[in-house]
Amino acid sequence: MHSPDRWGRPLSVSSGARRCWEQPSQLLMDLANLQLGTGNLLSCLVRLLSKEPEWLNAKVKFFLPNMDLGSRKEAPDPAEGVILQLRRLHARGLATWQAFIHCVCMELEVPLDLEVLLLSTWGHEDGFPSQLGAGEEGCSKSQLHHALKRPHQSCGSSPRKKQCKKQQLELAKQYLQLLRTSTQQRYGGKNPRLGQPLSFHIAPILQKSRDTAPLDTQEEAVMGDPKAEDGILELFNTKAKKGSRVIVVLGKSGMGKTTLAHQLCQKWADGQLDRFQALFLFEFRHLNLVTGLLTLPQLLFDLYLSPKSGADTVFQYLEENAHRVLIIFDGLGEALYPCSSRKTEGPDASGPIFTLFSGLCNGTLLPGCWVMATSRPGKLPTCLPVEATMVHMWGFDRLRVEEYVGRFFRDNPLQAAALAEVQADRRLQSMCAVPALCQVACLCLHHLLPGTSVGQSAALLPTITQLYVQMVLILIRQSHLHPTSLLSLGEVALKGLEAGKVVFYAGDIPPPMMAFGAAYNLLTSFCVRTGPEHQETGYAFTHLSLQEFFAALQLMASPEVDKDMLPRYVTLHSRWVHRTNARLDLLDYLPTFLAGLASCACRPFLSHLAQQDEVWVGAKQDAVVQALRKLATRRSKGPKVMELCHCVDETQEPGLAQLAAQSLHYPLSFHNFPLTYTDLAVLANILGYRDAPIHLDFEGCPLEPHCPEALVGCGQVENLSFKSRKCGDAFAEALSRSLPTMNSLQKLGLTGSKITSKGISCLVKALCLCPQLEEISLRNNQLKDQELLDIVEMLSCLPRLRKLDLSHNNVSVSTLLSLAKVVVTSPTIRALQARQTELIFLLSPSTETAAELQGAPDLQRNARQREEAQTRNLSSHSLHWHLELEGPCMVQMVSLSPSVANLRPHSRLRKCQLRVHDVETLIALLRDGPCLEEVDLSGNQLEDEGCQLMAEAVPQLHITRKLDLSDNGLSALVVHCVLSALSTCRTLAELHISLLQETVVLIFAQEPEEEKGTQKRAAFLDNLMPQMPSELPPSSRRIRLTHCGFQAKHLEQLCKALGGTYYLSHLDLSGNALGDEGAALLAQLLPGLGTLQSLNLSENGLSLDAVFSLVQPFSTLEWILHLDISLESQCFLLRGDRRRRDALASGSLPECPAGAQFLGFRQCCVPRSFRLRECQLEPSCLSRLCEALEKCPGPLEVELSCEVLSDQSLETLLHCLPWLPQLSLLQLSKTRLSPRSPLLLANIFSLCPRVQKVELRYPHHVSLHFRSSEEQEGVDCRFMGCGLLQEHVEPLCWLLSKCEDFSQLDLSGNLLGDDGLRSLLECLPQVSISGSLDLSHNSMSLESALYLVETLPSCPGVGEALVNLGPEQSFQIQFSRQEEAGKTLRLSECSFLSEHVPRLATGLNQALQLTELTLTRCGLGLEQLTILLSLVKRPTGLLGIRVEELWVGRVGVLELLRASAQASGNVTEISISETQKQLCVQLEFPRQEENPEAVALRWDSAPGSPREWLGLAHCDLETHHSLLIRQLMETCTRLRQLSLSQVNLCDASSLLLQSLLLSLSELKKFRLTSSCMSIEGLAHLASGLSHCHNLEELDLSNNQFNEELMGTLEEKCRLKKLDLSHLPQGSWSLDMLTQGLSHMALLQSLTLSRNGIDDVGCRHLSEALRDVTSLKELDLSHNQIGDTGAQLLAAVLPRLPELRKLDLSANGISPAGGVQLAESLSLCRHLEELRLGCNALGDLTAKVLAHSLPLQLRVLRLPSSRLGPEGALSLGWALNGHPQIEEISLAENSLTGGLPQFSKGLPLLRQIDLISCEIDNQTAKHLAASFVLCPALEEILLSWNLLEDEAAAELAQVLPKMGRLKRVDLEKNWITAYGACLLADGLAKGPGIQVIRLWNNPIPPDMAQRLQSQEPRLDFAFFEDKPQTLQST
Repeated sequence: MHSPDRWGRPLSVSSGARRCWEQPSQLLMDLANLQLGTGNLLSCLVRLLSKEPEWLNAKVKFFLPNMDLGSRKEAPDPAEGVILQLRRLHARGLATWQAFIHCVCMELEVPLDLEVLLLSTWGHEDGFPSQLGAGEEGCSKSQLHHALKRPHQSCGSSPRKKQCKKQQLELAKQYLQLLRTSTQQRYGGKNPRLGQPLSFHIAPILQKSRDTAPLDTQEEAVMGDPKAEDGILELFNTKAKKGSRVIVVLGKSGMGKTTLAHQLCQKWADGQLDRFQALFLFEFRHLNLVTGLLTLPQLLFDLYLSPKSGADTVFQYLEENAHRVLIIFDGLGEALYPCSSRKTEGPDASGPIFTLFSGLCNGTLLPGCWVMATSRPGKLPTCLPVEATMVHMWGFDRLRVEEYVGRFFRDNPLQAAALAEVQADRRLQSMCAVPALCQVACLCLHHLLPGTSVGQSAALLPTITQLYVQMVLILIRQSHLHPTSLLSLGEVALKGLEAGKVVFYAGDIPPPMMAFGAAYNLLTSFCVRTGPEHQETGYAFTHLSLQEFFAALQLMASPEVDKDMLPRYVTLHSRWVHRTNARLDLLDYLPTFLAGLASCACRPFLSHLAQQDEVWVGAKQDAVVQALRKLATRRSKGPKVMELCHCVDETQEPGLAQLAAQSLHYPLSFHNFPLTYTDLAVLANILGYRDAPIHLDFEGCPLEPHCPEALVGCGQVENLSFKSRKCGDAFAEALSRSLPTMNSLQKLGLTGSKITSKGISCLVKALCLCPQLEEISLRNNQLKDQELLDIVEMLSCLPRLRKLDLSHNNVSVSTLLSLAKVVVTSPTIRALQARQTELIFLLSPSTETAAELQGAPDLQRNARQREEAQTRNLSSHSLHWHLELEGPCMVQMVSLSPSVANLRPHSRLRKCQLRVHDVETLIALLRDGPCLEEVDLSGNQLEDEGCQLMAEAVPQLHITRKLDLSDNGLSALVVHCVLSALSTCRTLAELHISLLQETVVLIFAQEPEEEKGTQKRAAFLDNLMPQMPSELPPSSRRIRLTHCGFQAKHLEQLCKALGGTYYLSHLDLSGNALGDEGAALLAQLLPGLGTLQSLNLSENGLSLDAVFSLVQPFSTLEWILHLDISLESQCFLLRGDRRRRDALASGSLPECPAGAQFLGFRQCCVPRSFRLRECQLEPSCLSRLCEALEKCPGPLEVELSCEVLSDQSLETLLHCLPWLPQLSLLQLSKTRLSPRSPLLLANIFSLCPRVQKVELRYPHHVSLHFRSSEEQEGVDCRFMGCGLLQEHVEPLCWLLSKCEDFSQLDLSGNLLGDDGLRSLLECLPQVSISGSLDLSHNSMSLESALYLVETLPSCPGVGEALVNLGPEQSFQIQFSRQEEAGKTLRLSECSFLSEHVPRLATGLNQALQLTELTLTRCGLGLEQLTILLSLVKRPTGLLGIRVEELWVGRVGVLELLRASAQASGNVTEISISETQKQLCVQLEFPRQEENPEAVALRWDSAPGSPREWLGLAHCDLETHHSLLIRQLMETCTRLRQLSLSQVNLCDASSLLLQSLLLSLSELKKFRLTSSCMSIEGLAHLASGLSHCHNLEELDLSNNQFNEELMGTLEEKCRLKKLDLSHLPQGSWSLDMLTQGLSHMALLQSLTLSRNGIDDVGCRHLSEALRDVTSLKELDLSHNQIGDTGAQLLAAVLPRLPELRKLDLSANGISPAGGVQLAESLSLCRHLEELRLGCNALGDLTAKVLAHSLPLQLRVLRLPSSRLGPEGALSLGWALNGHPQIEEISLAENSLTGGLPQFSKGLPLLRQIDLISCEIDNQTAKHLAASFVLCPALEEILLSWNLLEDEAAAELAQVLPKMGRLKRVDLEKNWITAYGACLLADGLAKGPGIQVIRLWNNPIPPDMAQRLQSQEPRLDFAFFEDKPQTLQST
């Protein structure tokens, strides 16, 4: 039969085929309309393709994915069929045709000449056969599927037509059949693709949760079995009641999510998913291309498959049967558009694609349908309903990997070899866990195995990157493609990733690469539909990771990519990425591939690919590795850590892996993101490079069931914890295979899982093989009874176990009893805690077992954990067995007893419904049973009778620590019976009864070995914090009867019961209702209770009458030392001292030896304190109170506090003070006083002469200190911030005149003003002041300063005055009893104007006793200074004027000298210092023209000199002014002192100096330091000095000098002081020095510090010193004389009888030289200062030195001398009682436990330096006692030690006893805010202390600020604030 051809001509099948094969047919020529010569080419192509029909169909399907090849009737002639398919390919355009031609040449066996013709003719753009497609196939636009053709408009836009039911069903049936057929055609093919099995299917592992359960309690269900491929059908076994059924499949890249979706389509098309009538599959990578708005019908029909007719009817049917419709959305994580907040109203409403998806999920569209979405793990859109079923898709486990490999190599002789390779290599096996990588690995093994030996193939596949590299190499070899051609495919991949593009079109990919990708399944094709009238063929990489791999190849091998661009691609992305509509984040795995390509193993491949040398490639690889190094040091967390591990593992760089491993956090936590076997395998590989142990914590992470197998052999894991509901039996079985191989594992946690008996049995077997485990937690696993018993039975196999936590499991009472029996019989279990849902076992392994395991090499731990283990082992000698049960199982529990004699169990029988009739049985069990540590009977129903019976039986019960009878219905009626019953129990330490809180607790005394530390701490707490509960010694007893409702009528019974209590020390009756009547009665009954330590009566409704009642026992009972009452807060506390109570109880109060009160024995000399706060103090109350306190023994301290104290009350109080001779301190704190209060307080001096100090300080604080003896003189009066005005000055001075002597009068911070100062100065003569007067901050102006100058002559006794009108606002006057002494006036920032200068000069002329005036920053210019000097004219005397202004350093020496020359008196001293900006001129009156005094020109910049004779500092002396020089030489002929410091002497200047020196025949002192001169200048200086034969002091330190200058030393036979420090001494200079010393018989001081003198130089020096017998001071510090030099000096020192000071600091002296040196010092009897610090002297030297200390020694400095406790004690013994010592420094020595104690006192000690000596609290206690015995002590340095609050408390107690102490340094200690408060209290009692430094102590900043506001002398700053003060103070 013939059929017409395209042009209507008949053509038989056989003849057509024959003509097409044998010769170029006319048909082909007509069809193609080709030029001459191309017909043969097309004919050959047709003949060639006719032999490969299946191949051609596959290629047409690839390039035309939507083409229905079976829809057309096949052509009878094969050649015609080939031509038809060629026409279809041609119709797609140039790119498709060229790609097809390249496929023909690449994949088929094409003769070479034909291949050349095909590529040259049609392989490029010019050869495209443009006429081939003319006809019906040659449409210019993309071919539309016939099902998409719509008559007028797309679906969903026209109204629905009413049709009969039968017709509707028929149309729906036709569409459903069409849909099934189309799906079968799309997904039923067997064409393999990369990333999915070839022709077989391995069931995936799907782990889902219940669809209605919350996500945090999802139930596990692992679906899929290697033996059953239909496990995926279980996905839809959900029981959602209404709305849409939404399923989300989560899986990492390569797990097969898309394959799963295609398999569901295939199974549905084959009829295996019969529950669904319709199934639609959409991919978001296609939907992303749709930008318009669509309705749901348009989505289903226009973009998927349209019905032939009746679209509305079909959609209506789908709506009615929505529960049988499944819509699958693949790649949810790739969706570009976020979920819109706009909701769709119905199927006709249009919206974006994602809005339709949201409507389907929420049930607003097609309600009841099934929606399935696949996604990578990450941040899911919010449109997903909460009840959506989350399903995790995991990779292959070991069995699935082996099955896949076996089926891949089915019927292949390499099957066994391939399986062996995978089983033997763990890295390859971990990669094969990802299905996509498993196929690639099989493909590589298929080509590698034939040519390699066993194990070599797997070795070529160590990483994922190299797996891909091997695949590419194999494909290149098969295709004969040049490697560089791959870069074009890489360029496409990289541009796509950067643009967020995964879909490409034919024009995007070069035809050769399209052919390569099509040939080897690297690319996949599909039909892209973006609307009803538009579709075209799209291409994509088979897998996204493949695109990322080729992009990485492009980055690493392309010359266009610079190495500096690579680091920006090496980033770590969090898995929780928020998808936005900007673009896709497709670079997740690109860093991993870049890291893999950075491996050295990939360098040859990249070099070949890039056609570059390996150096070029290596540079790029190094850039990637360096970027990873930076990331490795950032210590990332969570997902980024895992991604970093993947990248580092891919590089195969050991150094990088070690850096990353060491940078990991010790507790490495992973929370709430999925982890696979591959992830844990990579993590284990990285941990293999870590030295330190690590803690892995997985919380809330969905875990692959078999992933724990990846941890096999991971020896770095010390703590492993899993907390996830996803963990089931499969997980437990996998974990069981890993645990026995983790030898360092100590703690294992597996909580919140769903493990059943099957998994527990595996775990138990594995745990028995882990003897090193110390802690196991299996909390919240819903374990049953038998499972719990099985776990407990294996405890005997774990000798090191310390804790087993089985809480929150399903345990019954019977099982609990069985567990208790196990506890009793086990020798290692020391506690079982069973309380409600808790079930915890505490074990104590034997010491031998712990030590044996600790020594094992594989069980070594870090130092901190070993120390903890040792502490535990030591405590195991006194184990405490502990049993806590809560519930109805009571009596059976008590009968249990431990099997080991020394174990003491705890028994907690809480809420067990025990009644009175059970008490006898209970007592018998507790009496006859084992020794229990704790018994808890709370929450039962014993009531009064039962509690009383228990109390009576307590002495017989074997309870060592605690008995709890709380919540048992005890009433107040029988409390006294309980007390009486307990009075005979000698072991009772504490009883607490609170009926309001239903508390009845008995605490018993501890064991002796445990009480030692407790007793020590109790002593400190009892003395300092008695209001806080503390541990007690065994002999003391605390009874607390709080909130029991006791009234006065109950007291007699209570006191009677308490009277017989054994050794009662603390009684707490707070919270009752005693009232004033009860307080009065208790005051009478109190003596019958014996000697207590504290009594608490707080919250008893007491009033002021109760205060008077309590004062009576306070005054009469010896044990009460402190009565603290806060009336409004209802705090009533009576306290004593524990040690005093012990002495009173023993009946002996020994005499207090001298100083004993400060050594901790506070018997008879501890002051009593009475505090009454928060009450109204009326005059009558105060009189009554003072009368009551009159009988109280002393010394007595009283503190009163009220809101307001009236003048009448204050006056009454002051008049009552003489009645209290024992009073030592009176304080009024937080009490507001009237403005008249300063006058009332000032009257105290006439009322009570014993007053030593009166202080009234804002805010509202008054303190009065009273002297204990009449010998103490000087009164301190301070009225600060009291608002004093001018009107108060006269009466105040009249009252103050009643005092004989004021050591300090402080009126600062008031409102006196200028008028007040004038009044005060007028009245001042009537006030006797021998100390200082402080008027700072009184709003004074310049007028006050000038008035002070004018009134100085009329102010007797003024020695020094300081006025600063700047921000400091200081105004201080120091008085002196020596009238003949000169006066000093210092004025600062006074802003003088020109009109003020004459008035100032007039005042100076009248103040004849004023000898020194300092003007600092007073605005006095050069002109004003000149006028002042000329106006000052006195009849006689000396006056020194010092000016400190900025202009002094600018105007130049000439102007300053010219101004000085205008002085009216004789200039005896001129001092100019540019560095200090100072000019000092000393004038002598009257001026004597004919015989002037010597003028001293002095250049000095050294600060702090007491008498500065220094003239020209930092000045240029080069200018020549002959007249000025002549005047200077005339006036300075008798100059005796000349000093030059830090000057630049040029040759002219040195010549001037030479001339000046030649005229100074009487020069005694010359100083030239830190100056610069030339060689010629040195010669001039030497020449000038050579004529100064009368020099007595010469200082040339820190200069350069030559032999000529050194030679001048030989002529200085009268020299008494020589300073050559900081001058490097060479051999010649040292020789000249020693020669000079031989002529200096009168030399008294020699300073050679920092001269570089070694032992050789010291030898020459020692020989020279033998003749200098008058030497008094020798300074050789900071040289290198060493032991040899010290020995040489030791031989010389005894020959220096006048030696007073010796400094050999920092000379490298060890005990070898130090011992001899110390021995020689015994002969230096006049030695006063000894400085040997910074030498390694050691204890041996200190011991010798202790026996050699001279009696005249004043200063001993031994800092940083390697002294230990032994040496320090020796020195302390020698210094104890030393009569002359003033300064001691032992800083920076380790003196723990060996600090010297001065029990005999040091009467003249002023400073002690103990910085950084490791002083602790115990040492500080004795040290504080020593301080009190040093009455002259002014400064204590204790910074950088280990002092805590206890040490601060000791210091606070001694501070008030140290009258001269000014400064205490406690920086960098461990003092808290509490200790600082104690120090503040001590400061309040020590008025002379200026500052206590507390920087860098653990005190919060806000607390420090608060404390400093209350006590400004507490300094918390880094830099110490030193305000300007009077020099004399």
